[in-house]
Amino acid sequence: MSGIAIGGWIFAVLMVLLVLRVPIGIAMFVSGAGGYLYLTGDSAPLLNTLKQTAYARLSNYDLVVIPLFLLMGQFATHGGLSKALFRFVAAFMGHWRGGVAMASIGACAGFGAICGSSLATAATMGQVALPELKRYGYAGSLATGALAAGGTLGIMIPPSVPLVIYAILTQESIGKLFMAAVLPGVIAMLGYMLVVQIMVRLNPAAGPAGPVVPWNERLKALAQVTPVLLVFLVVIVGIYGGWANPTEAAAIGAAACGVLAIVSGGLRARGLLACALGTAQATAMIYLVLLGADMLNSALALSQMPVELAAWVQAQHLPSMLVMVVILLIYIFLGCVMDSLAMILLTIPIFYPVVMGLEFHGLSATDKSIWFGILALMVVEIGLVHPPVGMNVYIINRLAKDVPLTETFKGVIPFLLSDLVRIVVLLAFPSIALVLVRTFGG
Repeated sequence: MSGIAIGGWIFAVLMVLLVLRVPIGIAMFVSGAGGYLYLTGDSAPLLNTLKQTAYARLSNYDLVVIPLFLLMGQFATHGGLSKALFRFVAAFMGHWRGGVAMASIGACAGFGAICGSSLATAATMGQVALPELKRYGYAGSLATGALAAGGTLGIMIPPSVPLVIYAILTQESIGKLFMAAVLPGVIAMLGYMLVVQIMVRLNPAAGPAGPVVPWNERLKALAQVTPVLLVFLVVIVGIYGGWANPTEAAAIGAAACGVLAIVSGGLRARGLLACALGTAQATAMIYLVLLGADMLNSALALSQMPVELAAWVQAQHLPSMLVMVVILLIYIFLGCVMDSLAMILLTIPIFYPVVMGLEFHGLSATDKSIWFGILALMVVEIGLVHPPVGMNVYIINRLAKDVPLTETFKGVIPFLLSDLVRIVVLLAFPSIALVLVRTFGG
């Protein structure tokens, strides 16, 4: 069989295991190990690969950034920093029609800047914002849709765990990827806010205006959130400025968030233990998925599938943009059946060689790699709110027990349209993601 055929069978086994509800990390490991054994015909090479792969992956210094960013998010969650962010944005925007929903989106972006996880952002901000949205009489579809979509900013606004994984898989700079995600992340936030404004213009009863907050209360809210903003600036400026690598900046950010959470009185001994346990559980899950992906990728590399697929695509002389659109559509389809991290780990080793072998807007190899990473992240983001899985939708709907699931999915559709427009714009104008990298990336 050809490498593409062997790779197809490996993926078929993987999909069967996923349908049988086998955890994604174990499913990738089993299908990869089976494919490796078939290709070598002997267990000795497989055992040798297993011996080397785990150490080679888990001894990677860059990988330490993941638990540190997760710990920073845990401190922010348990320390009540999310409430301060929401109060701050709501104080300045809540008196507009649809303003509380817009404040929820802004707070999601702010929380994503110190968290790096969309699921954690959706769950945390949902607990904070849903009671306020309900109190002001917001329509269930608008309230839950805005929060589910806003939660996706957790991985779009740096720091972002999926971007760290992408950087490790492609040997790209974490700092440059974070820098490239800033403008698309801000555009995503503004696009979601624009969607809210359009929806309340069409149906004013869906998002009533809240009371005007006096300026002394606004300044008080600003003072409460200033330490959080300083943490974000220290982490991001540290990475972009070159005086701290991503791991060091993440360590500083985690320590600073921990201190803020304790000083503010939101974190006690029991909360500290919960933060450590939550970080350990999330890290173990991610590392298991990483090891499974490494086993699967070893089998695919041995089969020569990625190389053969890239050569086949080039031989067809298809328009580069058509190939990219097909890849993005595959991501949207995969988002219906698996989570964001699994999509990145499963597809990048296959799609990355294909993309790097094509020409897009005259981009250099580095620019192309960064641009594709941001595009992939944006499409993965859609999977978090796209039916039938849409993990963010289920998280928010579980918190809003009085809103039917169909209403929540109906509420996210306008935000999905905003995502599609943003992807088309970035496809046409890669400089949106690359301008900061070219200006400050060195």
